[in-house]
This record gives sequence, structure tokens and C-alpha cells, in this order.
Amino acid sequence: MLIQSVFAAAREIFSPALRRILWKSIGLTIALLVLVWLGLTKLFDVFLTNHDLSATYPIIDSFAFFLAGIGLFVALIYLLPAVSAIVAGYFLDDVAEVVEGKDYPADPPGRALPFGRALLYGIRFAGLSLLVNLVALLLFFIPGVNIGAFFVANAYLLGREYFELAAGRFWPPEEVARLRNEHRGTVLAAGAVAAALVLVPVLNLLVPIFGATMMVHLHKKLTHGRAAAMALPREKRASLRNS
Repeated sequence: MLIQSVFAAAREIFSPALRRILWKSIGLTIALLVLVWLGLTKLFDVFLTNHDLSATYPIIDSFAFFLAGIGLFVALIYLLPAVSAIVAGYFLDDVAEVVEGKDYPADPPGRALPFGRALLYGIRFAGLSLLVNLVALLLFFIPGVNIGAFFVANAYLLGREYFELAAGRFWPPEEVARLRNEHRGTVLAAGAVAAALVLVPVLNLLVPIFGATMMVHLHKKLTHGRAAAMALPREKRASLRNS
């Protein structure tokens, strides 16, 4: 199922139906990264100015700015998963409508997440991702641990976030959580695919739309035959699930 979903996403993200969404997603991702870069640069400049390193140690001042360039680049890589998930949440309903309508026309269509719920998902994930990646960033200088910690943490975070966004179009929150736990191995593996792409320059800009497309397909395959049950009353759905 996962391999089929990965290839389907790779094939479709450049299709005419998704190309416009893809370009908007790349533009928004770059814009957010530029804003983060400018903010971090300003903070670093304020730090150096307040500590006045150039007055006492001019060579340290120059070396600090050199390290700042590399350090800020590394920081952006660690912040990219949070940015990608925010962008994906913004465009997921557009992506899902295209994929569901093209590849699953016989299934009941999903419903766009309510704005408040989508906003809550985005804020919750962004905060959690920032916290986890800040911890991973502290491990950056420990060889053998840095990349591993970054990869494992973001495989879990991205898999969870993308699955909840895709499944949330069809199921209530408690059912989304149950499905995610039921298929946690597959969801984690899908998150690992997205986390691996985050590590590849240029390709990491495709992660929001690729991840959303992949997870829409994966959710459909994991819940095959259940979508029609959503048209039934809640009590009937519960009896079918327990039978």
C-alpha cells in the first residue's frame, strides 16, 4: 500500500491538476523560510551588537558571522518540517479534492476540515515540531546521533500530521486517532519517506504537496471499504466497527 501511494504521489504532483497548487505551495514555503531567515539573522545581529565582540576581538567577530551563516542554514533545515506541515495543512483540502475526484470518483467525497480545527492542527503540530527539532538541533554536534534523531523524530511527526489531515476529512477526531494507532507502522513509514525528502535540497520544497498526496492515497487504501459506512448513522457505524 505504501509503495503504491508513494509512486502515485510522485506521478501526480506534476500533473496539470496539481501543478498550480504545487507552485503556490513552493512559493509559500520559500516565503516562510525567508521570513524565518530574516528573523534569525536579526536576532543574531542584535546578539553580536549587544556583546560588542568586534571592539575586543575583531577576528572573533568575523568568525562568528561566518558561523552564523552556516548555523542559520542548519537551523532552517531543522525548521523545515514545521514549515512544510503548515503549508500542507493550508493546501491539503485542495490536493485531496483533486486526488479523490480523479482516483476515487465512486467513493463519498471528503469534507474540508473546519477552519478552527485545521488551525488547531497547524498550531499544535508547529509547536510540537519546533520543540522536538530544537532538541534534535542540540544533538547536531554528536556524530551518528544528529541525523538519526532528526530523521526518527520527523518521521513520526510528519506521518502523524499528514495522516490526521487526510483522515480528518472523513472521520471524527477520535476515529482518526484510532485509525492512526491501528496502522501506526505504516503511518510511521510514510512519515519516514517525507522526512527523507526533507533532507534533500530542492526536493524538500515538494514535501508539502507530495506528503499530502501520498497520505490521501494511503488513507484511502488503509480504509478501503469503510468510506461508504460514513453515510450510515453513528450508531450503525459503531456496530459495524465492533462486529
